[in-house]
Amino acid sequence: MQPPIVDLSEKEPEALAAPFYAALREALERRKLKLENVCPPSDRVARRVLEEYGAIFIATEKVLVPPVCIFTSEEDVLRFQNRAGVCTEVIGEVSIELQPAAMEALLAARLEVHEHDLDITPRGGAEAARRSYTDTLRLWDSRILPALDYWTECNRLSDDRTATLRCLEPHKQVAHVLELEEAGIFFSKDFSKSVLYSVAAPGASQHLSMLAFDAAEFRDAHVRQILARHGWFQTVRSDLPHFTFLGAREEDLPGRGLRRIEQDAQVFWVPNLG
Repeated sequence: MQPPIVDLSEKEPEALAAPFYAALREALERRKLKLENVCPPSDRVARRVLEEYGAIFIATEKVLVPPVCIFTSEEDVLRFQNRAGVCTEVIGEVSIELQPAAMEALLAARLEVHEHDLDITPRGGAEAARRSYTDTLRLWDSRILPALDYWTECNRLSDDRTATLRCLEPHKQVAHVLELEEAGIFFSKDFSKSVLYSVAAPGASQHLSMLAFDAAEFRDAHVRQILARHGWFQTVRSDLPHFTFLGAREEDLPGRGLRRIEQDAQVFWVPNLG
């Protein structure tokens, strides 16, 4: 049996007038981009991704932001990464890659934390920074495939529907997974929350833009404060080690359409959707 068709209706006009969307349109216009092209209103998956991970699009002009919410191929990712420029450094015996301005800020933050006998090192090896489209597919499967097995064993999904979901191309699979989550069938690692709080949809990870870094020392409040002083902020709720390079001052983030929330004793800056 085929999964039901997902409603791809547009957001209500008032939702698109939220502080985040107003700031986003201005930020994209400065880059000669249009929201409708970056994230089509009729694409429910892209819109959800934008509202979860979209802080990256209001980064300063020091860096290049993705031209789309979701990349659909390795070729598109490589084309963007080559255009953005790749800077490589060895940190904690691991070779990591970021956009030049992001790397410069990260190295400056490391110098500052060293003054306090602290450090900032990559968590999880080279994947702490730059990732490929293939990497995002693999990480997505690491959550989706076990969840499909789990919910099938729980008799929440039929064998036929599970088989169909396994065969869907990534974008359609994401749409149907998000629909199932609306019914309480969650695909995070512990099956308790949305998969988007556990792993990015294929092609949607901030790591593809080389503006994200997973820090091993994320629990140290002093480290977080120093990273923030250098333009690195936590922007993805439930992904505690993950920092995003926005290149802006913290006091300027509300004017860029973000709002401050506290979770797990840490501060996140997320899209202000009103």
